[in-house]
Amino acid sequence: MPSTHTDPRPFVGNARLRILEERVLAHDWFLLRKTTFEIRRRDGRAQVVSRETYDRGNGAVLLLFNPQRGTVILTRQFRFPAYVNGCADGLLIEACAGLLDGDDAESAIRREVAEETGFVVTAPRKVFEAYMSPGSVTEKLHFFVAAYDDGDRLGEGGGDAAEGEDIEVIELPLARALEMIADGEIEDGKTIMLLQHAALTGLANLQQSTAAHHCG
Repeated sequence: MPSTHTDPRPFVGNARLRILEERVLAHDWFLLRKTTFEIRRRDGRAQVVSRETYDRGNGAVLLLFNPQRGTVILTRQFRFPAYVNGCADGLLIEACAGLLDGDDAESAIRREVAEETGFVVTAPRKVFEAYMSPGSVTEKLHFFVAAYDDGDRLGEGGGDAAEGEDIEVIELPLARALEMIADGEIEDGKTIMLLQHAALTGLANLQQSTAAHHCG
């Protein structure tokens, strides 16, 4: 049976909001809650609203780039939610990413990059953070970039087979990856954000800022 919490209380950090009721709808892989709360609108009126939130923890994502070749490393894997929402084969091209699972963001993304791509990241640089679907999902993503060369690949990658992962590693010119966004071949939001960041910054400038961060 869903659990229910009905003790009205203020929400830390927001004096305009008061939690009235919380119900756990599911807690299998991750946590799905329904919360009813009172919020004071900008005109001063109080309104009672109910929302469902899916809490899967926070995550990290990293774009590997090679400024000399003008290339990036991406992955391709099956995503069931994309499949049921119209992606014909369910295969998405993405930057390497994963949940923090109790680690700090930098440690987590180093782990995920090695597991998914086989590359060892020595100087990741965090470029920004973002809530990816704030209407319903609590997750915040930490976005990183890191330069790579062939000598940094010490394993095959491919992901964790025990977790059902079967990940293909792809090397593409950045220019081609940007074309694939326009053509609809790359549809993953976090990946589009990092590719556009790389295009706006320039791979050479991205490398310089990454090196400066590592030295600091």
